[in-house]
Amino acid sequence: MNLKWGSWTERGHRKQIAEENMSRRHKLSEEVEDARAEWERATHAFQEARGMDEIDFAIYTLEAAERRYQIHLKEAKRHGYLWGLMDQQESKKQQHPNF
Repeated sequence: MNLKWGSWTERGHRKQIAEENMSRRHKLSEEVEDARAEWERATHAFQEARGMDEIDFAIYTLEAAERRYQIHLKEAKRHGYLWGLMDQQESKKQQHPNF
């Protein structure tokens, strides 16, 4: 094996960056999924609410959950993380490391 020190360290640096990106993607994916689940729970609570106080609280909770979900989706889109396409892109990157 005839590797130069610079190319070896550059590969290590690229691997570290790739791992950090995957970690960031995983965290963002979890945040989006948590926000979606919270929004679904809030939607259900709103549908089941009875009485003015419960309805008011359900509306407040639903609006907050919707906003949180929107924020996380916007963040994911800003970083180019579109979950429907992420798996396809990831498999291309694995097949073609310089992709």
